[in-house]
Amino acid sequence: MTLLIRRAVLAASMIGLAAFGSGPAAAGDCTGYVVGVRPVSQYNHARGSGFLAVRTGPGSSFQQIGEVYRGDEVSVYDRRGNWYAITCMSGRCTNPLWGAPVPSGWVSRKYISADGVCP
Repeated sequence: MTLLIRRAVLAASMIGLAAFGSGPAAAGDCTGYVVGVRPVSQYNHARGSGFLAVRTGPGSSFQQIGEVYRGDEVSVYDRRGNWYAITCMSGRCTNPLWGAPVPSGWVSRKYISADGVCP
């Protein structure tokens, strides 16, 4: 009788796991928020305050192509050392003070608070 109960529990567990999807989450299923930068009310592009620079590559020597702001929601899809490749999802970055709307590029990882399956 105990063996029958164990088999029933195992079968129920396997059915339950199958209901959660076809497999594990893939890298890139990661959402983050911009943190640790001054508020946009202190924005000064020349001084580099009130925003987080979005760059063409993973490093401060790469060209700035956009901006994201404290509280903006971003999708994280790659990582190189201390840099994340991101795309703006919502927030002030959809209508930035400088650069194209909805920027996509590289940002310093220390300013992103991310959850999910991150690269």
